[in-house]
Amino acid sequence: MQQAISPIRTTCPYCGVGCGVLATPLPDGGLAIKGDPDHPANKGRLCVKGAALGETLGLKGRLLDPMIHGKRSGWDQALDLVASRFRETIAAHGPDSVAFYVSGQLLTEDYYVANKLMKGFIGSANIDTNSRLCMASSVAGHKRAFGTDTVPGLYEDLECADTVVLVGSNLAWCHPILYQRLAAAKEERGTRIVVVDPRRTATCDIADLHLTLDAGTDAALFNILLAEIERRGLIDDDVARGLDGMEQALGAARETKAAATGLPQPDLTRFLDIWTESERVVTVYSQGINQSDSGTDKVNAILNCHLATGRIGRPGMGPFSVTGQPNAMGGREVGGLANMLACHLDIENADHRDAVRRFWNAPRMAEKPGLKAVDMFRAVEDGRIKALWIMGTNPAVSMPEAERVARAIKGCDFTVVSDIVADTDTTRLADVLLPATGWAEKDGTVTNSERRISRQRRALPAPGRARDDWRIMADVAGRMGWRDAFAWETPAQIFAEHAALSGIAGTLGSDFDISGYRDASGQDYDLMSPFLWPQSPARRGGRFFGDGRFHTPSGRARMVAVAPAILRPVDLAAPFTLNTGRVRDHWHTMTRTGRAARLSRHIAEPFLEIHPRDAARLQLSPASLAQVENAQGRCILRVLVTDRVAPGHPFAPIHWSGESSSAGRVSALVSELADPISGQPASKSAKVNIRAFRAVHYGFAVSRSAISQVGDYWAFARLPKGWQAELAWAGTPRDWAAEAAALFGLDCEPVVMRDSHHGTIRLAFIQDGVLQAALFVSPEPVALSRSHIAEALGSSETADILAGRPGGDRQDEGAVVCACLGIGANRISRFIATEQAATLDRIGDALGAGTNCGSCRPELRRMLAEAVAAETL
Repeated sequence: MQQAISPIRTTCPYCGVGCGVLATPLPDGGLAIKGDPDHPANKGRLCVKGAALGETLGLKGRLLDPMIHGKRSGWDQALDLVASRFRETIAAHGPDSVAFYVSGQLLTEDYYVANKLMKGFIGSANIDTNSRLCMASSVAGHKRAFGTDTVPGLYEDLECADTVVLVGSNLAWCHPILYQRLAAAKEERGTRIVVVDPRRTATCDIADLHLTLDAGTDAALFNILLAEIERRGLIDDDVARGLDGMEQALGAARETKAAATGLPQPDLTRFLDIWTESERVVTVYSQGINQSDSGTDKVNAILNCHLATGRIGRPGMGPFSVTGQPNAMGGREVGGLANMLACHLDIENADHRDAVRRFWNAPRMAEKPGLKAVDMFRAVEDGRIKALWIMGTNPAVSMPEAERVARAIKGCDFTVVSDIVADTDTTRLADVLLPATGWAEKDGTVTNSERRISRQRRALPAPGRARDDWRIMADVAGRMGWRDAFAWETPAQIFAEHAALSGIAGTLGSDFDISGYRDASGQDYDLMSPFLWPQSPARRGGRFFGDGRFHTPSGRARMVAVAPAILRPVDLAAPFTLNTGRVRDHWHTMTRTGRAARLSRHIAEPFLEIHPRDAARLQLSPASLAQVENAQGRCILRVLVTDRVAPGHPFAPIHWSGESSSAGRVSALVSELADPISGQPASKSAKVNIRAFRAVHYGFAVSRSAISQVGDYWAFARLPKGWQAELAWAGTPRDWAAEAAALFGLDCEPVVMRDSHHGTIRLAFIQDGVLQAALFVSPEPVALSRSHIAEALGSSETADILAGRPGGDRQDEGAVVCACLGIGANRISRFIATEQAATLDRIGDALGAGTNCGSCRPELRRMLAEAVAAETL
């Protein structure tokens, strides 16, 4: 009898919630995925992205061998080349002529090695991370207020708070498990929820109050709150004695006018009442605050209110930054940002530098901050940086002014990319590609947004000749002459060294101290359970600052005087302010989630949310295409007309790359304008112009094999049995059959259906009675049952395929709402229409929708509300 395989406890590689995962190896080499009921972050729950992790595995598209100038090589040859080129560049131009650009996808052990190599041995602080793009303003705000980058609270505070304020955070889509925990708290305890966001997101579904303030006026809102706190006499004398800068902060707050936010006075008054009358209040903030050219000030405006009232560091109260990446926090802990040292030490503090140098026995310690992400790629562009190593990220898509960044990378004297994917917008630009292990193949630790360190454990063997990132860097360091300092054999040894250094940091006043693990053996590391830092002989876990003690020289917190941002005047050449963000079922540039077919069934192409008033003025009809452009770049996006956005403030998602769409890289539109303190780019306020993309023909295609890049617009998505493409042409191809053959790479004759009256043409490629591919072309956006066409791929039931809809008594599923179970909008709408008093629970009982990860529940509630509204008309 075959012995059952035990599941491996590991951690999800997506957002900063840090959910525990049970990954069970399968006979076919894959993994069965379930939530870990014993992990404190998620208690068994997973969002649809986490639940689909097993579907993102496989070797197709993986980088499996080192590559030098596009040709396969051995590891020794590749590593020798990397080491020699970096060594020669440093010798000729100095240590600041090289740089590392790393990622929140790295494990803490990988991050630690990268920082040790760059800051302590190469001798430069030119190492920055894509986490700069998501939470650097929070780091800077924390340091200004607390003296160190400390997140005070815990996830459980969301469940014991009386009021939770979500500012610039679409928790429902970006941190779904926290959203579910908050929704449960509201249902069980009556927690009041306020959402502060110019856009009506899915998170507003559970809000008692949605404040649609003018974009960019968050600091003004919290200044108004601070002034109201003073007016109501809520500043305790004991609290005030523990604060520096209070009078200056209050002075700035008193000067802020109520009209500065653009909110109706009744809404503003209600918010002030809710916040000030709630003793236990948590203010959660994310990218809507951080991704701003005044993000640090916005963070401090929030912190000021909690500090002034003492609502910090106690159960159910405090400011809470939620991070976007699985190990953004771990990267901060090891000094992953260019202006930090390991263990939350300060690179500009000579005592801190000396302590780290002596611990590492480092030959030449970096003595000043390095270049932050935006400045780093400017230095690549102008030739100051001559050797660049990019690890686990795709800056040619994700960085502001992405086109400019891509040109800079291409023009760099020597570029190395470590990645798991062979073909990305960034790997195409590299001189050397190094195959790294991916999520299921890596072994190490990550830290989530509440300071909880969890193990990520290897569940699958490394494919091909892929190696762990820490091992690759250690091998290069050895070849550069520092073998003894990088002679670890396991990630457990790296973690133990990191823990030992944190003990030294603790003696210097750092908040980060996990020295309780400095002697952890390999077995201890293997069996490590999730734990909150700090973990030292002096202190174990818990909240920070409830005792009124901070990490500043005085021991008091600092309130910061914040002047609300001056909004830039309207640019007639680019009159729209483009907001950017994430969608529910995808992650970053889709190199992982794009592999799971069901994760594209909810949203399959890049889009532009635009207000009806703007759409009418620009003559943009629903499902048409819009050209969005400015001096930095150009995108073509599908039009979604909706009042979820304000006039003049459209929204577009960040996930599409040059691999998945013809012109969907929205970061190409984002300027390099950044917060002067944190260096975080203002990714939510790009100034753009919008006009209709005049398509003569629209198309929809499916194929069992990959689809070629044909037409003037294309966007690809995986299907369970192949691929789909949304297409458009600005002109008319000479021969549609030839165009379709080029699209699919097929040489058989298609079945063709033409409708000259409506100007449509439909072509189906059938071999041996099985549908191989189909193309549907129309002068208007193609209207048909996409789910029906997708299901027909590889099938012999082709009689009604060119009709575009199910025949007989079969019903059209419609666009997928519940991605977990593949339940479409049409089926849900039919149930709501035929079932009296339909509720969320009844939909779940009857159809299953919303009963698994719960991420679709806001959309289900919206559908119910719309049905009720329609009945009352």
